[in-house]
Amino acid sequence: MMQEFKAFASKGNVVDLAVGVIIGGAFGKIVDSLVGDVVMPIIGRIFGGLDFSNYYLPLNGQGTTLTLIEVKKAGGVLAYGSFITVAVNFLILAFIIFQMVRLFNKMKKAEPAPAPAPVVTPEDVLLLREIRDSLKK
Repeated sequence: MMQEFKAFASKGNVVDLAVGVIIGGAFGKIVDSLVGDVVMPIIGRIFGGLDFSNYYLPLNGQGTTLTLIEVKKAGGVLAYGSFITVAVNFLILAFIIFQMVRLFNKMKKAEPAPAPAPVVTPEDVLLLREIRDSLKK
């Protein structure tokens, strides 16, 4: 069992996957910071200087004058501002990944098209052509 596990863990695909997950986690933190610290303040400024993370609807009847953290402590809340932030985060991440895949596809060397296979005429066709040519003479 240990040998099977060693063979599984040492395969290139498993190592590549592990590296991808680690880099993806770090990349996710970068995108979270980009969205939370750069993009969302700009979007909030465009929409009147409001912070989306504090947009919510209380489900327990309390007013909306409290911050989201205070309302969550008091009871249920529908935090649609957090959802907007996560949705924008996803869109930015998807766009960046799309651009990366596009860049890698451009960097790939185009494989040359295989040479067309030579046309091989079957024996019976050659024989019929010989007969036809003989009859013409």
